Amino acid sequence: MTDDDTLSDGTRSRRRFLQFGGATAAAALAGCSGLSLGGDGDTGPVSLSDFRGSGPLVAQRPDPGGTSIEDLPALEGELTLYLGGGEGGLYLDLIELLERRYPDFTTNHRLEASSDLANTIIEEVDAGQSPADVFMAVDAGSLGAVANAGATAALPEEALSAVPEEFQDEQGRWVGIAGRARAIPYNTNELSASDVPASVQDFPETGAFQDSLGWAPTYSAFQSFVTAMRLIRGDEETRAWLQAMLDAGISEYPDEFRVSNAVADGELVAGFANHYYSQRVKSARQDAPLDLAFTEGDAGALVNVSGLEILQGTQNSELAANFVRHILSAEAQEFFATRTFAYPMIPGVQPVGGLPTIDELDPPDIDLTELADVAGTVDLLREAGVL
Repeated sequence: MTDDDTLSDGTRSRRRFLQFGGATAAAALAGCSGLSLGGDGDTGPVSLSDFRGSGPLVAQRPDPGGTSIEDLPALEGELTLYLGGGEGGLYLDLIELLERRYPDFTTNHRLEASSDLANTIIEEVDAGQSPADVFMAVDAGSLGAVANAGATAALPEEALSAVPEEFQDEQGRWVGIAGRARAIPYNTNELSASDVPASVQDFPETGAFQDSLGWAPTYSAFQSFVTAMRLIRGDEETRAWLQAMLDAGISEYPDEFRVSNAVADGELVAGFANHYYSQRVKSARQDAPLDLAFTEGDAGALVNVSGLEILQGTQNSELAANFVRHILSAEAQEFFATRTFAYPMIPGVQPVGGLPTIDELDPPDIDLTELADVAGTVDLLREAGVL
């Protein structure tokens, strides 16, 4: 089986890539950290440096806390993974590292949009059984749709206990693996953190923001933010807030990375964006006059998650449970923190760039599973003239 071989059910294996493409990188990076994850010739030379990213925001980080891969049972066997999104392929890089660490472990993956795979899983389980063992998705709404359809199996208690309760399903059917916090990127030449209101409801009336704020309403993260506002304040208040923002002269951008760059360039005073876009800007432009502020307890403070769930009917329940524990290990969480700039889900791993830790944020008290109603949000955005 090669990396491009397609299995009968449409999944793919990347083992061939690992054997020929990953070896050079492994040799180059091995030994760059004091934390060894093998290297005895049977398991392959994989070090913490392989999991950790690089650049000015990552330099001089301490070793991550939490359960190390070395303290977990070895991964052995073949796992079929449905992967919804994954930060442009970076999630596959993590899986490749695990495959390289464990020569007797192989994954077959099917990569599509999270919502599409959620629908596929529901249909497959309704028909008898999904060929997938694990579903990894980049939004809680898709995980919730699968869970609500009764298509999940039990997660290991060791995985659930490692993650704060607000970032897992109330019934333990899915668990978060990486967080994305809504934030306010602001230009430090124009504002200080204290100039940014603690509630997004105050933004339309803030003088400094008139004709100088930016958003990306076609972006899924923005739509999840508006969905959260609908859950907290209802459709009428949300519609009124959207109209007030339009009246305040907010500018539209195609994505939130461009919003964050526009703030750094002084084109905007501030904007609405997921936190990691500013981290990416600052990683490339260390002197950019850009910082982040966070609102408190409202939709503007939403923390959405990528997550995992084990699927009903899997014949690999023990391997699937061990795989989930590996994704929540210190090394894998360091990967998410330093390569995708996401919020790690375990307390022992720090976010990059001086951000507040996950337990210092003040997200709204909502069930992330309810963020699945994106269609209702799109309708509201159209009615308000935002889309």
